[in-house]
Amino acid sequence: MKKNEEYLEIDLLQLLAALWRRAWAIILAMVVFGAAAFGYATYFITPLYQASALMYVNNSSFSLGSTSVSLSDLSASQSLVDTYIVILKTRLTLNEVIERAGLKYSYNQLAGMISASAVNETEIFRIVVTAPDPEEATKIANTIAEVLPDKIADIMDGSSVRIVDYAVVPSRKASPNITRYTTLGLLAGAVVSAGIIILMELFDEQIRDEEYLKNTYDLSMLAVVPELYTDGKGKGYGYGYGYGYGYGYGYGYRQHAHDSSKGRKK
Repeated sequence: MKKNEEYLEIDLLQLLAALWRRAWAIILAMVVFGAAAFGYATYFITPLYQASALMYVNNSSFSLGSTSVSLSDLSASQSLVDTYIVILKTRLTLNEVIERAGLKYSYNQLAGMISASAVNETEIFRIVVTAPDPEEATKIANTIAEVLPDKIADIMDGSSVRIVDYAVVPSRKASPNITRYTTLGLLAGAVVSAGIIILMELFDEQIRDEEYLKNTYDLSMLAVVPELYTDGKGKGYGYGYGYGYGYGYGYGYRQHAHDSSKGRKK
């Protein structure tokens, strides 16, 4: 009966040795996966650019020319940021942006390209537009910055939004991150190749030596039979081994036994 029918014994040192012997395969897999990820990110993913504009939330106390700013005024301005972001994403606002900028996007497409959030929990919020064309992204962000104040003034009394900074044409693409894709490809290659090597080692039942027989089978080792053979040209000798095992009986086998004088198999 085999021991591994009851449980699987894992020798970590043996697995590490197997990984070390096949380190070349792991390195090759890393190179292949890394090159594939690099090529995919470079040639198959559409690059995207981001342009952003800054807007300032102004409440009624500021608009009336107050010379002092209290914490309650700042808190009120900050609370209005979320409200203004909702107004920004409305169909009424974005449809006007589409019309004024002459865009070919639908409302849903344009809404998916826009994000907005407060800057460091202040009364200033940032409008970010992501598009495959850097100039188009800049045009959309600046058009939103011009349309939004009028829309907010029409909806809410006593509050307004002012432009802090217009968007500029981005010089670098926001995505994809080629370095990140390549790194993930290298890691994937290492993990996949190492996993395959470990599985091959765990399920490899090839008889290697005496210790393998002792540790794998519930059988007693009876004998080790050396074999003398030539190199095929009658000039050299070597030794092979056969193994015997059993329950009170034994048998052995021999491989490539040669007649040293005639150079033929027996």
